[in-house]
Amino acid sequence: MSAAVRDRAPRWRTAAAVTLAFVVVLWVLEGVDTLLGGTLDGGGIRPRSDDGVIGVLLAPLLHAGWGHLIGNTIPVLVLGFLVLATHLARGLAVTAIVWLVGGMGTWLVAPTYTIHLGASTLVFGWLLYLILRGVFSLRVGEIALGVVLLLAYGGLLWGVLPGQPGVSWQSHLFGALGGALAAWWLRGREERRRRRSPSEWNTF
Repeated sequence: MSAAVRDRAPRWRTAAAVTLAFVVVLWVLEGVDTLLGGTLDGGGIRPRSDDGVIGVLLAPLLHAGWGHLIGNTIPVLVLGFLVLATHLARGLAVTAIVWLVGGMGTWLVAPTYTIHLGASTLVFGWLLYLILRGVFSLRVGEIALGVVLLLAYGGLLWGVLPGQPGVSWQSHLFGALGGALAAWWLRGREERRRRRSPSEWNTF
């Protein structure tokens, strides 16, 4: 095993553990919600409602039934792992940006008297982040991964458009915008940090 692979292995294990733990939380919460007769679903985003704004924090953790959760589970496992695998702190920052932008955008523009919930906000944000990351970094590996993900999951992006009853295209759209913002902003921060740090040190 090469040194590079050995160095990445702990990061990959941590990313896998964090992603799996997150999915376990989603499944436990859905189990609790089932026992409570769907009571937790009321904690989703209720647009422009003062008490409904708490849904910005809760909505990605809640699902409208097992079918909804099952549909999100594989994308969450795959994309969540890929976002965290390169750098855990950066991946968590990406997730926070997507979570907040997706939630607040939905709260601001979605129709009144509706409830929006589900981890698909994160799925759309992570997907667009991973696709655009290589565009901003110009790194061959990140570009290649973005192309593969575009081919594999690109069809999901149609979900940002209105038209499918019962689907929160607003949370998809703003989650995707959050992912694009994260790709641009975090790459800019990385470049500024690199310019401030000397690339070579002379020792005497």
